[in-house]
Amino acid sequence: MLLDPYYTQQESSIKISAEQASFFAKKECQDFNPIHDPDSKRFCVPGDLLFALALKEYGVSESMNFTFTNMVGDSVALNFPKTDSDHIIVTNDQGKSVLEIKKSGKSSDDIELIESLIKKYVVFSGQNFPTLLMPLMKENNVMFNPARPLVMYNSMNFEFDTLSLNNPVHVELAESTLEVEAKRANEFLHFDIYDGEKVIGRGVKTVVVGGLKPYDHDSITAFAENYLANRNAF
Repeated sequence: MLLDPYYTQQESSIKISAEQASFFAKKECQDFNPIHDPDSKRFCVPGDLLFALALKEYGVSESMNFTFTNMVGDSVALNFPKTDSDHIIVTNDQGKSVLEIKKSGKSSDDIELIESLIKKYVVFSGQNFPTLLMPLMKENNVMFNPARPLVMYNSMNFEFDTLSLNNPVHVELAESTLEVEAKRANEFLHFDIYDGEKVIGRGVKTVVVGGLKPYDHDSITAFAENYLANRNAF
């Protein structure tokens, strides 16, 4: 399966090494956020990988909400509970919540639907920087600190009109906004989910941008150019 290279099953828990997490971010999401680099002092597992593992474990429901409650470090044991509940809490080896899932409506374990949603959504999600976030920061005259970038996944939710599809899904941006609050901002990426040419779902990804400072075109452009150079080199 798509996710097999990116985690290790150990008895009743799942572990994700820094190398596995970083490779998932780069290969599947085209996401080169430094916080996912194995040698980063603030390393954390990408939220998109936790989201993907949740879909693998629990399937796709017509309505799902994912809230990322704590960062996951290198090779931390994670418990994805075996449950039929509509409110699921994924915990770390200390029993702390790292991901909370709420779901409702009909559900599907169709592997084609699950893998196509994972593939298309994480690529959409990974394009946030620089494609989506840069214009929003410029428009609002703010930016993160290039020396200590802090761009963190907060939550995501989606709703399907139907889970019966004729084609693999694809995901497209509908609208993006940035709400600035002193030294941080909340970015909202609204997206549509398509079956062929027909919209059959919609959702929103919420990102926290921390350590805001006044927008400086030269420094943020240099950061973006280095980011894209790393992506192209990969």
